[in-house]
Amino acid sequence: MTPPTEFHDIPTTTLADLLGRDQVMDFAMRPLWGPVPRVAGPAFTVSCPPGDNLMLHAAIHRAEPGSVIVVESGDLDRALAGGNVCAVARRRGVAAFVADGLIRDLAEVRAMGFPVFARGVVPIPGAKKAVRPLNGPVRCAGVRVAAGDVVVADEEGVVVVPGARRAQVLTDARAKLAGEAAQTLDAWEAAHRSRIDSLLAEHGFEG
Repeated sequence: MTPPTEFHDIPTTTLADLLGRDQVMDFAMRPLWGPVPRVAGPAFTVSCPPGDNLMLHAAIHRAEPGSVIVVESGDLDRALAGGNVCAVARRRGVAAFVADGLIRDLAEVRAMGFPVFARGVVPIPGAKKAVRPLNGPVRCAGVRVAAGDVVVADEEGVVVVPGARRAQVLTDARAKLAGEAAQTLDAWEAAHRSRIDSLLAEHGFEG
């Protein structure tokens, strides 16, 4: 079985080309500081109801090193995590947070270099009351994520590689990148011009 860490050198743009829109999270899921390194790892999934962050706080003590903690929330009123939570996650080897919501203490998070991909920042903390199972299927920013799916995130966005397809996707991605690296810009331009002119002609364009 292919280690998820091998996806570290695969850009999200390449994965998006191979997997399509359904596996790419909403464009509002952005790195909250930069330049951010690309992160890749198996998903550790968390579900938090709006206004509550208990299960994310529980997850940082349970996720395996190298995991990307993926949070379903959608809350735009209260923070899911702050500086200390990110610091503990980082110390325990968590690769990143991908959170469909907000965080706080951004200056601390940026200073420690912990990658967080989320919708933004708010200073108001969430409550800690709602208990939900960990590592169940979640929907984060429009994408269904299961525990063990490979999450790849960089400055272009966040892509989820289904666990059952990861070996084939990695093979296809490496082949695509190798082909692109072997092609000169002149060759790409010629092929591109031919393709675009053909498409224009099909639609009756004569310019």
